[in-house]
Amino acid sequence: MNKLNNSDPVLLKNVKIEDNFWSEYQKLVKDVVIPYQWEALNDNISDADPSYAIRNFRIAAGEEQGDFGGMVFQDSDVAKWLEAVGYSLAINPDPVLEALADKTIDLIEKAQQPDGYLDTYFIIAAPEKRWTNLTECHELYCAGHMMEAAVAYYYGTGKRKLLDVMCRYADYIDTVFGTEPGKIKGYDGHQEVELALVKLYKATGNEKYLKLSKYFIDERGQEPYFFEQEWEKRGKISYWRPGIVPKPDESYHQAHKPVRKQSEAVGHAVREVYMCTGMADIAAETGDTELFEACRRLWDDIVNRQMYITGGIGSTNHGEAFSFDYDLPNDTVYAETCASIGLVFFAHRMLKIEAKGSYADAMERALYNTVVSGMAKDGRHFFYVNPLEVWPEASEKNPSRHHVKPVRQKWFGCACCPPNVARLLTSLGEYIYTSNENTVYTHLYIGSEAKVQLEDTDLQITQETDYPWKGNVKIKLSLEKEKEFKLALRIPGWCKKAEISVNDEAIDVSSKMADGYAIVLNKWQDGDCIELKLEMHVEFIQANPKVRADAGKVAIQRGPLVYCLEEVDNGSNLNSVSIDTSAGLEEEYDESLPGGAVAVRAKGIRIDEEGWSNKLYRPFEHKTKEVQLKAVPYYLWGNRTPGEMLVWIRHI
Repeated sequence: MNKLNNSDPVLLKNVKIEDNFWSEYQKLVKDVVIPYQWEALNDNISDADPSYAIRNFRIAAGEEQGDFGGMVFQDSDVAKWLEAVGYSLAINPDPVLEALADKTIDLIEKAQQPDGYLDTYFIIAAPEKRWTNLTECHELYCAGHMMEAAVAYYYGTGKRKLLDVMCRYADYIDTVFGTEPGKIKGYDGHQEVELALVKLYKATGNEKYLKLSKYFIDERGQEPYFFEQEWEKRGKISYWRPGIVPKPDESYHQAHKPVRKQSEAVGHAVREVYMCTGMADIAAETGDTELFEACRRLWDDIVNRQMYITGGIGSTNHGEAFSFDYDLPNDTVYAETCASIGLVFFAHRMLKIEAKGSYADAMERALYNTVVSGMAKDGRHFFYVNPLEVWPEASEKNPSRHHVKPVRQKWFGCACCPPNVARLLTSLGEYIYTSNENTVYTHLYIGSEAKVQLEDTDLQITQETDYPWKGNVKIKLSLEKEKEFKLALRIPGWCKKAEISVNDEAIDVSSKMADGYAIVLNKWQDGDCIELKLEMHVEFIQANPKVRADAGKVAIQRGPLVYCLEEVDNGSNLNSVSIDTSAGLEEEYDESLPGGAVAVRAKGIRIDEEGWSNKLYRPFEHKTKEVQLKAVPYYLWGNRTPGEMLVWIRHI
């Protein structure tokens, strides 16, 4: 089988993160988030929406009586929790947590039906409706998340029970779906199983799972449209509302045309990037260049025309979806946390196929901004939506902004985002490096130790950095024997000047550049030291003029971090403020910010609100007063006193 893989990630168990920024988050997930989410899954969080998730498995397993509770796809929350546990155990063995996970897996195994089927809603509430509403009920989506959990737990612990459960389920799914007579010629409304089946294939070596994944990708968008046929067959009714409903919007499900002919990101944002991740996985494993070209086109549309400066995607709350190119409103934005996590997945898969800095730049942007913004610094509160402008009173009183929350929530009835954050942060070690037989690529600058296999040589890389606050990176190599290979260091798109030295000898970076990476070929020896200095300064950013929401405005960025104004620092009515772009920006490390962070100060003006009395309008008068503005990293907003927030600022 011809593969497109240019490089592969370093195994998670071979990477140990020791980083001033990310270690805090990984510790938070281990010590707080995973235990907290277990309590949430068991409905033990007061004043939070109940989950019912574990209870559903108990009922399906025959250990408890009752009705199904929660969303029809509630099983996926348990799966993502288990996946995070699997990653956590790979990097931080914990016998107590492992025993808890093992009991949960026992429960899942007990709930599995004799034919291999496993979905608590259809086991408990509607066994006769199995596979009748793939458009809305997401049986394969739930299956995919549990497959991912099984693979993560197998890699993290070496235990096969959940892996065997999901292999039985995948084997059963293979008998249900396909082009052969008697099979369902369809696919799920929410993509996920496609990428999960590739993981299952790589863990087991069973090519049946790769072929099944490819079937789901190939079948999507073929005519006659499956979702319309299914809608007709079930009497044109919906799971979500009573009565006859309009036929499904095929473009919302990315099923309006075959995936190889798609070039614009449309519909539900999470589904789009999960689909693209699966497409890239299949292209990498099978050498399908046509499929990979579709991935490239979709990537280009997402990142260059439909992505927020924070790495958020999905501009409208109507369907949690993309709208159209350059439509990026800041105050009604959706930018679901899961969507940015999916963008990270997509970027990572593209990097495996071709090491281009633009993929890693977007991955970094999403990680340092929207992904970590999705969780409070206490590990117990979460954002589903990640706005770039917040007016708390509007969030409360304007129905079109109810989805925009000024404070993070304890939990959600549809709680896909919190466990998604947990599983990404615990698996972060897989995203730093990829390697092949003669090149080691450094995609992210995170303090860590990694063990890399290069043909017949074991290599240990130790990375030291105070990123994202400083752009200095030191990499030390430990080798069993002298070895010639390439070390590829990403030079971020935001960096205007970079310096590299090897054992204190400077090298010409410009002559080494290729697709955003400085490629250093050397005959490396044990103890060699590479130092990278990335010029990191704060600057104003402007949007393409086609982005109407940002016309006449600027954002502040420093390195990978986007900044924002908060009411707690700058007072209320932030839209009356304009920033002076000619006065420059000043940086300062502020220990009072949660976890400590570099803050930015700027000069600006504020519209003078005196003399208005009760007037709504008056003849124009240019009355302003000078103000000092303070901007903080976007990921930190909402961790202090609740209030207004603004990323894009009017400028003078």
